[in-house]
Amino acid sequence: MTRSEPDAGAAFLDTNVLVYAYDTRYPAKQEVARQTVRAGGLFVSAQVLGEFYWTVTRKLATPLRPEVAREVVDRWPSDFVIPVTAGMVRDAVATSQRSQLSYWDALIVAAAAAAGCGLLLTEDLQDGGAVSGVRIANPFAGL
Repeated sequence: MTRSEPDAGAAFLDTNVLVYAYDTRYPAKQEVARQTVRAGGLFVSAQVLGEFYWTVTRKLATPLRPEVAREVVDRWPSDFVIPVTAGMVRDAVATSQRSQLSYWDALIVAAAAAAGCGLLLTEDLQDGGAVSGVRIANPFAGL
């Protein structure tokens, strides 16, 4: 599922936003994240779902039971999950070198671009910036 031009209306969700939907330590962020996820129509990558599962079952103050985390992963619509490809890895390496991003952040950007998303929802990159034609928005910026 690779599109030539980003769709400004299509959004990609980074792991941190999905994790906050289940993290009770930050109630304001949790509410924003839950509203964002409930809106639906968000793309993620296989990387995001894997990172989500690992994080919520190990890193939260009250970790999710593995079967609950698995249900979240299983419920994500397959049409909105982007597989990580060798081409995306190459793009991420180049973006990381060019933009001073971590490889993992660059791989999220590459997946968003491959999905044709014009918007990446994350708190890990500069709100309002753009990388590889993908605009960055921090859904928690107003908190």
